[in-house]
Amino acid sequence: MQLKLTDSQLPFAPLLLIAPFFLWGTAMVAMKGVMPHTTPLFVAVVRLVPAGVLVLLAAALMGKPQPQGWKAWLWISLFALVDGTLFQGFLAEGLAKTGAGLGSVMIDSQPLAVAILCLWLFQEQIGFWGWLGLVIGLAGISLIGLPDGWILGLFHPENVQVATGIEQLFQGGEWLMLLAALSMAVGTVLVRWVCRYVDPIVATGWHMILGGLPLLAISAATESEQFVNIDVSGWMALGYSTIFGSAIAYGLFFYFASSGSLTSLSSLTFLTPVFALLFGNLFLGEVLNPLQSMGVGLTLVSIYLINQRDTLTEKLHKMRSHDKASAEREATGLLESSDLDAVELPVQLRVGELESEV
Repeated sequence: MQLKLTDSQLPFAPLLLIAPFFLWGTAMVAMKGVMPHTTPLFVAVVRLVPAGVLVLLAAALMGKPQPQGWKAWLWISLFALVDGTLFQGFLAEGLAKTGAGLGSVMIDSQPLAVAILCLWLFQEQIGFWGWLGLVIGLAGISLIGLPDGWILGLFHPENVQVATGIEQLFQGGEWLMLLAALSMAVGTVLVRWVCRYVDPIVATGWHMILGGLPLLAISAATESEQFVNIDVSGWMALGYSTIFGSAIAYGLFFYFASSGSLTSLSSLTFLTPVFALLFGNLFLGEVLNPLQSMGVGLTLVSIYLINQRDTLTEKLHKMRSHDKASAEREATGLLESSDLDAVELPVQLRVGELESEV
């Protein structure tokens, strides 16, 4: 199933569907800009807990019911641990060691994990075009996020220094971003079970609050001077990350995830690094090299293939059916022509026989 935007009751549904990924990408830039003046886990706490309160207030104004029963709270707690504590913790720690654009790219390797989980758990069919899009997307992520020496070494294997590349990978924040990606993928799948017992918007709010509390405790125990060096622009950046990058973005994302195709929705996360790289270049001076630029192009191709996989499959099926029908009509025409010849020939023979007898 593709995401049926035309079936949505929300106004401007296509823009709302893309909005979370635009907001996440720009929030990464805002978080990276304030990171030198604060601590990673404090940023994660500020992004989660206040946003969760805002989401719950919005849910109350919308008349959404609160969770009822131990099963609802159990699923919310599990959701909070995976998509709140682990995802935002790994994200913040990884962002402190890598660029906003590259960090966003590494996180957005999660659609492949989501696709595999959905194929296994929900029997969501991916198809040839979907798998092709996922592979192209991962190739694009690799071009953007992996050390250039690894990629160029594919053409000159004798010059590859694997140990040095691995050391660079773990010294940076890329591996933390990959852990964040895995956490996000599991959280995206978990929302299907969570929404069986609680409204998705309410679950989003509570999972932010419950997921942020352990990070608050860890920050208080291990970090110091979390906010003393933050200036006005830094607080504005954190406010943007909280309100737009968390409250609004997650509310929209999990609203769509509760009913649409998770494979198609998660594939749109390939848009996040595009926005992060663009605004990172504008505001933080982050520059792409040629390999990274090529990777961005591949991610855009992958989004098209994954989200249009049903349409492409249908068009291909129609083309094959049309070609088959044309071939059948041509064969039928030839057969009819040969049948006419076969009819004319014996008539002439019979006439000849009659004339010879006479």
